[in-house]
Amino acid sequence: MRCDYTCQSTAHTMGRRSFLSGLAGIAAGGMMLPSAQLASSLAGELKGKNKQILVVFLAGGVSQLETWDPKPGTPTGGPFRAISTSVPGVQFSELLPLSAQQMHRLSIVRSINTHENDHGKGAYAMQHGRKQDPASEYPHFGAVAARMLTPQNAALPGYIQITPKGGGGRNNDAAYLGAKYASVVLGGGNPPADLVRLQGFAEEADLRRNTFRKTADEMFLKKRRTAMTEAYTYSFDQAARLMEQKDVFDVSKESEKDQERYGKYDFGRQMLLARRLLSNGVSFVQVQHTNYDSHYENFEFHIEQLGEFDRPFARMIQDLTEMGLLESTLVVVMSEFGRTPNINQHYGRDHWGTAWSVAMAGAKLQPGAVIGKTNDNGTAVIDREVHHGHLFHTYLQAVGVDSTVPIQIDGRPTPIADPAVQPIKELIA
Repeated sequence: MRCDYTCQSTAHTMGRRSFLSGLAGIAAGGMMLPSAQLASSLAGELKGKNKQILVVFLAGGVSQLETWDPKPGTPTGGPFRAISTSVPGVQFSELLPLSAQQMHRLSIVRSINTHENDHGKGAYAMQHGRKQDPASEYPHFGAVAARMLTPQNAALPGYIQITPKGGGGRNNDAAYLGAKYASVVLGGGNPPADLVRLQGFAEEADLRRNTFRKTADEMFLKKRRTAMTEAYTYSFDQAARLMEQKDVFDVSKESEKDQERYGKYDFGRQMLLARRLLSNGVSFVQVQHTNYDSHYENFEFHIEQLGEFDRPFARMIQDLTEMGLLESTLVVVMSEFGRTPNINQHYGRDHWGTAWSVAMAGAKLQPGAVIGKTNDNGTAVIDREVHHGHLFHTYLQAVGVDSTVPIQIDGRPTPIADPAVQPIKELIA
């Protein structure tokens, strides 16, 4: 369904020939790239041992009233019933029947007030833990997670985004953490481009070429090491590792049964791909589901969108539990804001950052917990108001990262989360 109506040095002194001739003898000795067997072994060792994070971002602004905080029978509640969940006394919208069965593993925060009703600024705040500031650029949640959680020389990138459409490559979303921790984007859930060596280009020739490049890089880095040159070298090394791990991105390798369980539509396949990435040790995976900007026909849109969301999300929570990964994996379902309690003349709901909800599960979170409360009509928070900064601290604390301790950036202590606020401590087990 289309949504057209929604709101819119000395190294430079060396000659090229002398440089190349100097490298030729060194390159003959060579350095072997990691074998596929070693990369696979590393992924196996990572599995289930390190903290990981899955974010499901419902882009456009999902309605809290049609999901985690229903208000049936009120002027703002809309047409849907509230249904019981697996936790007595806690109800969800009837549009989430399978998620409701997983409530004993979930944690719901119903008292978010970000004071932000702009798509871009709201998305930035929720994914960076700070308000967007023209004078400062902060790293995305995924980049922070990659820096803090990914083992050195991991076989796969620490931060992967799965988007509904678009190309691949890297985003520039790591800010001062450096390009090494920026996201690798799987546009449309497709693998990164160029994972297969060109036909007719022999493996031995490729090995010699990469050995030569690495030797050249090492010579250059001895004299002109910067964050950018290190990122350049890292990107080549990571590309080699990705080529050896290309099957990890192939969701068709999953069983026919699991493909049916998650749903053979885009979001279902992308969530199954996320499960595949997590089970192979990727520290942070973000999956985006779109089209929640329901200024018109809010209820029809949420029937369709949540019908796509509910099954793969509930399957993910169930599977992570059975695989023994939920205790080490934080799952967060977020959006840039909620929707207005008041229903407009187009039977839609508008932007609402004043009183809305997120759902979480896993890691060190208290399962079955509900934090905060809104009033009877859902127009305001009346208990335990929090915002993006509190949530960002909470996410990090849930995976064992002390979010109050600064990290060193170029010798300077730099807070990884807003130092003016604290985590939601009653949510951490």
